[in-house]
Amino acid sequence: MGKRGVNYTIAVRALCEFTARRGDLDLRFTPSPTALEGIAGHATVASRRPKHYEAEVSLQGEYKTLRTNLQLRGRADGYDPQRNRVEEIKTFRGDFRAIPDNHRQLHWAQVKVYGWLLCQSRNLQQIELALVYFDIGNQKETVLAETHSAADLRAYFERQCEDFLSWAEQETAHRNARDSALAELSFPHPEFRQGQRHLAESVYRSAASGRCLLAQAPTGIGKTIGTLFPLLKACPGQGIDKIFFLAAKTSGRSLALDAIDRLRRNAFPLRILELTARDKTCEHPDKACHGASCPLAHGFYDRLAAARQAAVDAGTLDQPALRNIALAHQVCPYYLGQELAKWSDVVIGDYNYYFDTSAMLYALTVEQQWRVGLLVDEAHNMIDRARMMYSAELDQTRFRFARHAAPKQLKRVFDRVHRLWNALHQDQVENYQVYHAIDSKFLFALQQACAEIADAMAEHPDGIPADVQNFYFDALHFSRLAESFGEHSLFDISLREGNAEHASSTLCIRNVVPAPFLQTRFAAAQSATLFSATLSPWHFHADMLGLPDNTVSIDVESPFSAQQLQVNIAHHISTRYQHRDRSLQPIADLMAKQYRAWPGNYLAFFSSFDYLQKVENLFVERHPDVPRWQQARGMDEKARADFLQRFTPDGRGIGFAVLGGAFAEGIDLPGDRLIGAFIATLGLPQINPVNEQMRERMEALFSTGYDYTYLYPGLQKVVQAAGRVIRTQQDRGVIHLIDDRYADSKVLTLLPSWWQLDR
Repeated sequence: MGKRGVNYTIAVRALCEFTARRGDLDLRFTPSPTALEGIAGHATVASRRPKHYEAEVSLQGEYKTLRTNLQLRGRADGYDPQRNRVEEIKTFRGDFRAIPDNHRQLHWAQVKVYGWLLCQSRNLQQIELALVYFDIGNQKETVLAETHSAADLRAYFERQCEDFLSWAEQETAHRNARDSALAELSFPHPEFRQGQRHLAESVYRSAASGRCLLAQAPTGIGKTIGTLFPLLKACPGQGIDKIFFLAAKTSGRSLALDAIDRLRRNAFPLRILELTARDKTCEHPDKACHGASCPLAHGFYDRLAAARQAAVDAGTLDQPALRNIALAHQVCPYYLGQELAKWSDVVIGDYNYYFDTSAMLYALTVEQQWRVGLLVDEAHNMIDRARMMYSAELDQTRFRFARHAAPKQLKRVFDRVHRLWNALHQDQVENYQVYHAIDSKFLFALQQACAEIADAMAEHPDGIPADVQNFYFDALHFSRLAESFGEHSLFDISLREGNAEHASSTLCIRNVVPAPFLQTRFAAAQSATLFSATLSPWHFHADMLGLPDNTVSIDVESPFSAQQLQVNIAHHISTRYQHRDRSLQPIADLMAKQYRAWPGNYLAFFSSFDYLQKVENLFVERHPDVPRWQQARGMDEKARADFLQRFTPDGRGIGFAVLGGAFAEGIDLPGDRLIGAFIATLGLPQINPVNEQMRERMEALFSTGYDYTYLYPGLQKVVQAAGRVIRTQQDRGVIHLIDDRYADSKVLTLLPSWWQLDR
């Protein structure tokens, strides 16, 4: 929604959602059709209409007062000029009678506004309004029609505009005050740190030119505030509506909230929202999301206006603040947060809110035509996270539970999926095998099962067993990704024990290159900055993430000097799998020697828990006087905190950890809390059938299969782990890179340029 002076522009749908929603939050009328099914449903309805029928009619109008000019835009689904009928098409599944009344009220509001805009633009005295409900399952239409005069529709339109007007005026005033304050915003510290100015200027230029920036910036320069400050400064001049700060971890969100708090002065007109996953914000996890079950869903829309106003008045809405306001007004905190994403200036959340298959922030950006600036924190995590978003698995054991629990009306489709699933791997000899395509008969059966489960869930929302519902959501995700299956992904089947009839297999659509999915996400943003301490080589991230061709990359100068960090290469030791038993004693002795030369706190990283345990066992035997503690599998939050608490400023000892795990990045142990690290691995992913198939696909696509699959991801983990040692310009430390391959020139070029290596 763009706001300029006294003009305020809003989409018809957004206006009606604001003014016409009443009653309960009710998610029982689910599952709704997929986006593709919705598009297909609209097309089917349009194809049944006569040739003179006009589909997707763009409309606009305005409502003027002395203070505000409210401008509306929208697109009616269809108009038949001979019948003089405007249609609003809604696709659904299941029982038409199950559509809640408050949903229909919203639909009527939309078609009434479209009706007035058509009367106005075509000088009509009256018009027929029709709600066309199209059942995706049986392809039947249910039509509700009414005839209204232009005068009545104009009066209705003006009432909706009046209901929204005070909010529009408030939003216009807020936007003007926000932009004026941001234009005067000053950096909160007396001066920039070394490298921080370069980063900030680059972010500002990328926002001004509408480009994507890939920024490698070392730990310690203040990347969070160094990216937020310039992007906020760019908002007024570039007409940026919102900034989305996207992080991989909770710690990243916390840093962003702290940075904005430092940037803001008292009463600074900036609205900040932290988005949190539903399972972490739900107040009644034992209840369903509808008014008959959850008290915070009952009357949700009747109380939303007051809660929304209180929230925007609060300014900063981290998770606790949002929860307090929601509970004070007896509304659901999670869905209040979803609503406030429309009215916030800076939204802080996980990657998935913009990049996932059903990403809310991306959908709103496209729907509302926002100009957004993206900040992607610790962007070296994006490749693996995006692969997970665009991968899907179906587990046959879970399917069997669902099949046995399925109600009688679903037995037939479950049996068909069962037969065709077994047929997929009846001739498979190896435990793991990649297939060039996904069998069309199986996919059709899976889609049929999804459709029939969806119908059953719509008709009996509380009567479908949990195992069936879980399978439905897994199968739906799998089916959606199957529709876009291509060379960016693999389809593989993994077998477990059992004969052909009772074998247990896992079907996987395994994304290798997320780029085709992410390109539209980056294209929808006014600008995007991806930043991390480890983003080299640039072409690897550009290829994997689908960054625009005009992306700019920078390597920000480190504030640290070679004198702060002694980097040693133990080139006489090989940590390759076949040499590991031979490496145990040299590694243990090297660690003990370093510790005795300079007692303090150290971290030792290994490629696996098995390797870690073998070294630790020998270390205890040979050097029992050296204190040590170790990372364990599946540590909970308290156990991780206890592990880190051992690193006190006056502490002594060695913490054993796994490279790529919880203690290899995202932890801050400055000063004497950590003075050194041993990295007994090159960090390369394990050579196994899956990774080898990924290597082959990378080779086919980019001619650099080994580097893209093994070398670059491995060295990123090494540099991240080593980055735990030097956190400030006052720190001093030592790193031991333990493997003969660290002496290779290709490997050396991927290590930080400020390191001075002692071979």
